[in-house]
Amino acid sequence: MSSYKQLTREERYQIYALLQAGHGKEEIAEQLGRDRSTIYREVKRNRGKRGYRPRQAHIKAIERREEKIQPRFSSPLWPFVEDLIRKDWSPEQISGRLKMEHGTTISHETIYQYIYADKKAEGDLHTHLRCQKKRRKRYGSGRNRRGIIPNKTSIDERPVIVDARDRIGDWEGDTVIGKGHQGALVSIVERASLFTVIRSVLRKTAPAVTEAMTSGLSQYADRVLTITLDNGKEFAGHEKIAEALETDVYFAHPYASWERGTNENTNGLLRQYFSKKRKLNDVCKYEVKYAENRLNHRPRKKLAFKTPYEVFFNTTERLTVALET
Repeated sequence: MSSYKQLTREERYQIYALLQAGHGKEEIAEQLGRDRSTIYREVKRNRGKRGYRPRQAHIKAIERREEKIQPRFSSPLWPFVEDLIRKDWSPEQISGRLKMEHGTTISHETIYQYIYADKKAEGDLHTHLRCQKKRRKRYGSGRNRRGIIPNKTSIDERPVIVDARDRIGDWEGDTVIGKGHQGALVSIVERASLFTVIRSVLRKTAPAVTEAMTSGLSQYADRVLTITLDNGKEFAGHEKIAEALETDVYFAHPYASWERGTNENTNGLLRQYFSKKRKLNDVCKYEVKYAENRLNHRPRKKLAFKTPYEVFFNTTERLTVALET
């Protein structure tokens, strides 16, 4: 095993999903490539009254780290950092990208501390953080309501190379549902770059979702090698998608959301812009494009603090303002 690294938000969602599916902690450790002691400690220290919940666990871990640090960031730099926070960058993304572009070392713990101090002073920086509340997604529910999708190909038949994330062109797809099942978003994310395509549909029907996926990916058709989908019957038009994009479509196992962990995490990020309390049948194209751009031009730790756009298009952006010394 390599030296210990903090668990990521995505890993915490995977831990939750695997626990709900009845997997033991040692199995989870093997699945995530983590030491078993890491999983045991995570579940024990970051559980709440309702058991282990990924959002709550992530917040607990952040707060625990905040208690151990002291401010050590010079005040002239805070306006630059605040600007990036208001662009919905996480403290970790800010820290990593500033180091990458400027060689400036600013710990993300210090940035979190600054945000929470701002909150106590009735500031609004904290509203740009993604971890605001507990996640209450129901895993494994509705087992008799999903229907049967004809002629689907199991993820078991998907090429092994997809698991390695060594190439651009392997996508995961799912839907985000509006309050009262009013409207939906179709989210499609590329596994290696995390580049995301979002489309809105008035109703979560197979024809609407098929059209959304086809139109959303058509401009990148030469970079669509495989698509892995959830088992919702809104994806019953998978054969039309495969034909239109000249690609292969696979389906994850039922109730095995960790097999589409990248997409699950992306849907969680989308909730920063489209609340669970909101109906999604009135979402305009501008809102969808705004959220899509925010996600694709935000640096990610998993990408060594490059953005999904940079990795997908093999380019470089200048994202941070010039820092004063």
